[in-house]
Amino acid sequence: MNDLTTVELLWLDKRIENRIRFGRPTSEMIIDHHRRVLSFAPGSIFAFVRWSANDFGTVLSRIDILRACAPGQRYSTVPWISPGGESLLRLSGWPKVERVLQLIDAVEALGIDPADAAPDYWHHAHNRLSVNETPRSYTRARHQAWLRRQRVTL
Repeated sequence: MNDLTTVELLWLDKRIENRIRFGRPTSEMIIDHHRRVLSFAPGSIFAFVRWSANDFGTVLSRIDILRACAPGQRYSTVPWISPGGESLLRLSGWPKVERVLQLIDAVEALGIDPADAAPDYWHHAHNRLSVNETPRSYTRARHQAWLRRQRVTL
């Protein structure tokens, strides 16, 4: 039995784009020129961005930040992801997706890999953005507190 969470990435020019914005896949399988499958170890955090369009423009813009689940853990199902993952953030509509991408950029500007950021921060960002409020910024102090909390709980 495979304990990995798999994500199918698809790119069809000007029609569909499924991509990983951040995360550390353990493996990658190239299916063809347009499709790849990435695998993530249990507990790893990644961002999955989906976009699709038709002849009239964009029909879907969505971002999910998920934690790959271990066997027996509860999870949310997400298209293109098997079996699914613990949802830390799930937003749709280009203005909200763009705002999340800006938050990810801000975390990276601190020199922190967003996959290592506190999962609680992504929950906070989801809750604030879903009601059109501004999330608090992620800071080095917040990150250090998260790292210390992890050490204590291990």
